[in-house]
Amino acid sequence: MRHEHNTVRAVVRTLDGGEALVEVEQGGCGRCHEEGGCGGQQLTQMFCSGPKTYRVDNAFGAAVGDRVTIAIADGSIRQSANLAYGLPLTAAIAGAMAGMALGGDAGAMLGALAGLVPAFIYVRQRASRSAGNPGQRPHIVSRS
Repeated sequence: MRHEHNTVRAVVRTLDGGEALVEVEQGGCGRCHEEGGCGGQQLTQMFCSGPKTYRVDNAFGAAVGDRVTIAIADGSIRQSANLAYGLPLTAAIAGAMAGMALGGDAGAMLGALAGLVPAFIYVRQRASRSAGNPGQRPHIVSRS
């Protein structure tokens, strides 16, 4: 069975307008090994050793200290990680290989840069477009 959103428990640490900074009790949705899991737990364990805090929409009106449930769209964390890390890395490697074929080591460095810069520009543009899509943003769905 495929779920539209995964949920994770968190505590509200600060408020900022219509958003809240929450500290997640467990990274990701907790369904990493199931089909449709977001992969967030593996991602946070790999890159984060301290408290895991995230900015989420707070249309629910949670207050500082509230224990809340956060909804995360299926696969959104994995998709964001692939876009933010995978695309620039792939573009840099492809650029370096093309540059090396044309001009040795100097060409490889220039090629890597030529692949990396457009990839970063694309990632930033895509992230700004996605930020306006409320269905893809993590948001508070309940208080407990």
